[in-house]
Amino acid sequence: MNHQPWLTLLKKYRAIAVIRSSEKELARQMAKAAASGGIQFIEITWNTHQAAELIAELRSELPTFSIGTGTLLNLEQLGQAIDCGAQFLFAPHTDVTMIERAIDAQVPIVPGAFTPTEIMTAWQAGATCVKVFPISGLGGAAYLKSLQGPLGHIPLIPTGGVTVENAKLFIDVGAIAVGLAGDLFPKHLVENQDWEAVSQIARTLAQKLTTC
Repeated sequence: MNHQPWLTLLKKYRAIAVIRSSEKELARQMAKAAASGGIQFIEITWNTHQAAELIAELRSELPTFSIGTGTLLNLEQLGQAIDCGAQFLFAPHTDVTMIERAIDAQVPIVPGAFTPTEIMTAWQAGATCVKVFPISGLGGAAYLKSLQGPLGHIPLIPTGGVTVENAKLFIDVGAIAVGLAGDLFPKHLVENQDWEAVSQIARTLAQKLTTC
């Protein structure tokens, strides 16, 4: 399975917008605002309302962007995500069977891991990258930096505590990319549907990271 083109793009753009909403149309506008700001990788979490439909629609509406999904908890959800056209798959945990299913479907998969043992388990099972989650509970950038000695050959994506302010620091200490949710979509801006302001936040982030 050759995911090098996907990894090359990920390394170029560095940021993944993580979108979770109980309203499909709100999630759509969040995705479009992030895309307008230059975020090339859009993750619609599987527990977003009508996630499968939205992913399929965004694939058509944003054809030059990479539209994937996350918060996949089991094999059934992963299969449904593949069927709807998700271009990459994230999970909060490491499940070897799920990794194998994604490999068979030739879709990049990024399972979540917490410890060096879990990271190695995911990588040896064939993960495209490994999500280090939740990074805020592990010591932030200092923890990611400490992993680089023994595990620097594994592409790591920290999530769960990454902000617009600290995102570049994670890249500087070795992350291939970062995932942002709440800090990219402040609650008050989403509630007011101030998409231009959200796009500006995304633009600021993209400009910081594409120069890395």
